[in-house]
Amino acid sequence: MKELYTDLNIRFSVDQRSFCALNIIYERFLRTVPSHSHGKNSYEIHYIPSGFGHARINQALYDIVPNTLYVTGPHVEHAQVPAPEDPMCEYCVYLNLERDRSRANPSRAEQPSILRLFEETHFWFGQDSQNVSRIMDQIFFELRNQYIGYVQQVEALLTQLVVLTARNYEERQKAVTHFHPSNPDNSKWILLEEYFLYEYQNLSLKALADRLGLGCRQTERLLKEHYGKTFLQKKTEARMAAAAILLADQSRSISSIAEELGYSSAEHFSAAFKRHYNMTAREYRRKKDHIQK
Repeated sequence: MKELYTDLNIRFSVDQRSFCALNIIYERFLRTVPSHSHGKNSYEIHYIPSGFGHARINQALYDIVPNTLYVTGPHVEHAQVPAPEDPMCEYCVYLNLERDRSRANPSRAEQPSILRLFEETHFWFGQDSQNVSRIMDQIFFELRNQYIGYVQQVEALLTQLVVLTARNYEERQKAVTHFHPSNPDNSKWILLEEYFLYEYQNLSLKALADRLGLGCRQTERLLKEHYGKTFLQKKTEARMAAAAILLADQSRSISSIAEELGYSSAEHFSAAFKRHYNMTAREYRRKKDHIQK
């Protein structure tokens, strides 16, 4: 059994370095693979989901069992011999790491990273601890079926494969690079969303403006620009969306719901609800109850 994908020009990047996947193969080995090595910047990721055998790597012998993961980088001599009674199956991804054009910056080279760990580990052999099999299965599923978006999926999966492979080398090592804080423009959109979603009880244009660090007029313009609605419209929408949820609880009175939503009376709430939904709160509750039954 053999499934081979080659000459696809699959490119992806890790830490801003480009990789090219030259060969992706799944095979049940019924033959010995003679000793061979690969050239500069070339790496093979081998994962054995089932079966047995052994590998001779740089003159040392290693037993291959299910869930074995091993990597052979530049100039590493390796051969494989399957066990006759239960020959191994193997996923193998052959990668070429393109030349680093940023070596002139020594501070970058000094930083520990997934890329540096992967690039500098020319040989590793052990039991996979990162669920690489799931990634391998999905890569072949995408390449086999070629559903819409499969190109982006394969690129993303190969990126994950490199990351998880390197994590096997240094399990639980903490990262030294992290996501940057969101810029102020992005933060204010999240703040707006959460304000109307979670604080519907006490919505106030002044309070929202203060939180955004803007004036009330600026906040109104921002809402009009982002939602195409005024503060009052957004406030009503938020309250009415919450009201629809609260009315589903038959144990809650209309008065208690009106109070929770910040209305001065049940009458004010009922009038606002009817304007918004074109039916009274009680009619809405009866209709929902009928549908559920």
